[in-house]
Amino acid sequence: MRTQALGKSTLVSSRLAYGCMRINAGQERHRLTPGQEAAARGAILAAWEAGYTHFDHADIYGNGVCEEIFGRVLREVAGMRDRVLVASKCGIRWRGEPDDSAPHRWDFSREHILRSCGDSLERLGTDHIDLYMLHRPDYLADPAEIAAAFSALQQQGKVLHFGVSNFRPSQLAMVQRACPMPLIVHQVEIHLGRLDCFEDGTLDQCLQDGITPASWSPLAGGLFGDAGSVDPGHPHAAGLRALLGVLDGKARQFGVSRTVVSLAWLLRHPSHIIPIVGSANPDRIRDAARADTLELSREDWYSILAAARMRPLP
Repeated sequence: MRTQALGKSTLVSSRLAYGCMRINAGQERHRLTPGQEAAARGAILAAWEAGYTHFDHADIYGNGVCEEIFGRVLREVAGMRDRVLVASKCGIRWRGEPDDSAPHRWDFSREHILRSCGDSLERLGTDHIDLYMLHRPDYLADPAEIAAAFSALQQQGKVLHFGVSNFRPSQLAMVQRACPMPLIVHQVEIHLGRLDCFEDGTLDQCLQDGITPASWSPLAGGLFGDAGSVDPGHPHAAGLRALLGVLDGKARQFGVSRTVVSLAWLLRHPSHIIPIVGSANPDRIRDAARADTLELSREDWYSILAAARMRPLP
């Protein structure tokens, strides 16, 4: 798989990333069977062998189990740590943590950022995280406090580079003004069923400031993948079926899967969007990597966009 730089940094990423959220099969640590862990390892290794070098995590994925499994694979595969980019996120706190009275919330306090990073490093079994991101905007966030936490982690060698996830352009700009280091990645939901980033300034900001956008759920939870189907009760069912028809037509034209066409559509954007593939199925992980080889023309891209908009361009 081809590679690209991440933002204004020396980090190099595969054009598609592998997202590790689902590798724990939805189980907590004490419920994960040997078979489920073997399947998780199989998914990670399938991605590694298919050329994915960017592995995306968060402290909340499986309540830490996903990082633990990945950490074990990192230790066991010779040379893997030196050849992959490890990304993780912090900031979401579950209800009941640290005590029963605590609500579900977001937390960008210096104390929480530092503690969460240390916990992730321990679970991953590595001395540094290549890319560390704030997961969802904290309404009580103090940009100066974030900057202090980031600076401490960078000075201690625990994190090389930083980014954000699910921010508005104004929120990203606010945090960037406070931080002495560049924010190099903005992870957001971008797919054919969610076109907001093309119109709300998110991708414009990425292009202007040299920030790499990463797309979580690039297939809308599988809807735009090969096995995707439209719920008859969906308010836009007819339009979505028409869109899938367009994608299937392009797939037949190019001799690839619907998944590949949907991901290649994202890759075509000049901001160099990195789709985060989240399937735990090795065959689907390998197939998704083929999107790197499909170059859509401007005409192909706009024909898909027109179907996704479900209304003519102005």
